[in-house]
Amino acid sequence: MTATDFLDRRDAEADLGPATWGWRGRARRWSGGLIKPKMGARETAYHEDRQLIQKDFDGPRTIAFINPKGGAAKTTSVLAAGYTFGTVRGGGVVAWDNNETRGTLGIRGARSAHRNTTRELLEDLGRFKDVYQSRIGDLGAFVRSQGDAHFDVLASDERPDVTGVIHAKDFVEVHQLLERFYRVILVDTGNNMRAENWLAAAEAADLLVVTSTVREDTGYSGLWMLDALQDAGYANLKYKTVTVLSDPSDKVDTRLAQDLTQVYEQRTRGVYRVPYDPVLVAGSVVPYHQLSAETRRSWLRACAGMAAAL
Repeated sequence: MTATDFLDRRDAEADLGPATWGWRGRARRWSGGLIKPKMGARETAYHEDRQLIQKDFDGPRTIAFINPKGGAAKTTSVLAAGYTFGTVRGGGVVAWDNNETRGTLGIRGARSAHRNTTRELLEDLGRFKDVYQSRIGDLGAFVRSQGDAHFDVLASDERPDVTGVIHAKDFVEVHQLLERFYRVILVDTGNNMRAENWLAAAEAADLLVVTSTVREDTGYSGLWMLDALQDAGYANLKYKTVTVLSDPSDKVDTRLAQDLTQVYEQRTRGVYRVPYDPVLVAGSVVPYHQLSAETRRSWLRACAGMAAAL
């Protein structure tokens, strides 16, 4: 068994449960490899989702997570997607906090030895002008590695003494740089959809992900946003948009969840439900290794849907 095979089996056991892989492994051992039980539907779906996430793209892909309502699970969704894409693809993934002022992605992601953010990167873009001399290692002074999660975080401005916002031109310059070094770029947007950098992110995205919790305010805020984008002339909006609907607690309004799912299925190409996970409630650094098997499996399915749309 190769190291990759071992890691795949370990992940499958965690996400599918010991009963799924356990009896198949025992059957192989007891029979000396003569008996090779076929994968069940759940296990097959698991591997198909991984294959979708691992597929090669013919260039970098940008996914923007959007909802103008605060508390719509944008940041946790970006981090969960970063963890999923990062671990399944083995790297080449960055999560970027494109808030016009200060966002919380840098707070929720793993800490780094430096405190540099998008603001400092913009001030030092000159070092990356020479495409032959600059390397991804040079970005280490600005992005924050998430370790075993195999993705990086580029935080938004964290200096309290700085005024001003990130403009569309700033977004374009940073985006072009990240496209040189990463295959998957996950953009955490702010709450002001009239901001230049918000609009620039929506325009540059290959895929939009509407994030919402099972609440009326966040749910209908996302729908209002889709109406506004439609009125603004965004082409093929349904085709290039998916929805991630998160449970805000362990008990949700089932009827509301059904209603939101149905209406978002009409407005976007797919709706993916994500369960409540208590380890995400504290609002501090996301403990990726503590996410439940159900949470990891749900995000695997959601990210496979995103990859299929790219």
